[in-house]
Amino acid sequence: MLSIDFIRKNKEKVVQAAKNKNREIDLEKIINLDDQRLDLIHRIQNLREERNKLAKSPVSDESKIKGKDIKNNLKNLENQLTTNNQQLNELLSYVPNVPLPDVPIGKDATGNKEIKKWGKIPKMDFIPKSHIELGKSLDLIDLERGVKISGFRGYFLKNQLAQLHFALLFHVFNKLVRKGYTPIIAPAVIKAFTLSGSGQFPWGKQDVYRLNGEDAYLAGTAEQPVTAYFSGEILNEKDLPKKFVAFSPCFRKEAGAYGKDTKGLYRLHEFWKVEQVIIGKNNIEEAKKLHEELQKNSEEILQDLELPYRVLLMCTGDMGEPQIKKYDTETWMPSRNAYGETMSNSIMGDFQTRRLNIKYRKPDGKTEYCFSLNNTALASPRILIAVLENYQQKDGSILIPKILQPLVEFKQI
Repeated sequence: MLSIDFIRKNKEKVVQAAKNKNREIDLEKIINLDDQRLDLIHRIQNLREERNKLAKSPVSDESKIKGKDIKNNLKNLENQLTTNNQQLNELLSYVPNVPLPDVPIGKDATGNKEIKKWGKIPKMDFIPKSHIELGKSLDLIDLERGVKISGFRGYFLKNQLAQLHFALLFHVFNKLVRKGYTPIIAPAVIKAFTLSGSGQFPWGKQDVYRLNGEDAYLAGTAEQPVTAYFSGEILNEKDLPKKFVAFSPCFRKEAGAYGKDTKGLYRLHEFWKVEQVIIGKNNIEEAKKLHEELQKNSEEILQDLELPYRVLLMCTGDMGEPQIKKYDTETWMPSRNAYGETMSNSIMGDFQTRRLNIKYRKPDGKTEYCFSLNNTALASPRILIAVLENYQQKDGSILIPKILQPLVEFKQI
């Protein structure tokens, strides 16, 4: 969430950012509500001072009547202030973050900028099979029974692919632990404030599974519970940045992806993820360095697996509302004859931490809101598409990436 002070000082910038992110905001109403809020606070403060002064004066019939009037007026104004704050916060929750100057302006994915490629796209002297065909021929994936048991986009991973799935997650999790990231297993059942705090609400509410409890939802990514880990707390500057490698099951309705990638393992309602989350200081230069660190981690993972990939700098219309800068890493998938997104790396600034009230105390005693960042380390089964398809052989078998062979204890499927 942007502060109202920032919005007042940067009206044109905020309006332009919302336009570039394809969002409409009512800035005039926000400013008017804030003017009313400030007026109410001033009037309430004057009445409280008057009440305190009256309390020190001799009691009389006149002072009793006046005291009653002050009490009633104060209650009325405080109720108005409560209503005003609710309306103002609701409107503020729809104001997207302001991108950094180096973010390209564009309406959709066509405005994204490719900034890097790594690895050679495999040249096969045979017609490559899709991961669906490979999964069926080698008894690794059962989509039919997955749909029967789980519904649309349901699946079973079987035999060596089930082992490979866990090996990938384990390798990546331990890799980041060795880099000094704190390992954490995040809850999948979370409260609404974590979703509002991360920026999933209000924009992505249609993709969230709500449980029967009044305040219980299924997390779509470990980013949501882990970013909220320090909610309502004040950290010490010397302890920052806090770096986490988080594992969690993830659940998404994919309501906004109707008709897209309906077959196979690319877009699912249920999957597993290792996520990188950082809570750092309110310093944009440090945040940029951490952003590059997160990117390096993800690229190293794909290089470990010897999978070709490219990196995109996302444009304003395709980066999401909370982000100020975002990279997407896409891995080559032969059946698509294209790269497919496997990692998303974002600087959020203090957008999430304001919503979650996460601050840190500086040596001079002053407090500031932290910055938050996050990036996918690995999402499975999606990454399995790239592994199966890039490592397939002419005889229909699949080689195992060398780095995973000690974990699965076989070299070939």
